[in-house]
Amino acid sequence: MSYLVWLIPVAILMGITALVAFLWSLRDGQYEDLDGAAARILVDEDRPIREQNA
Repeated sequence: MSYLVWLIPVAILMGITALVAFLWSLRDGQYEDLDGAAARILVDEDRPIREQNA
């Protein structure tokens, strides 16, 4: 029973931390362009890698 004394506050703290991280990512714009990364991988660039680095 004594493990509940510290287990419940730790679980609540972890939940609050996850909620804050999720709200921060929403406010930061992480979910604005969900299809952009999927479409970007299909773009074929004709330039060789050597020219891109120069």
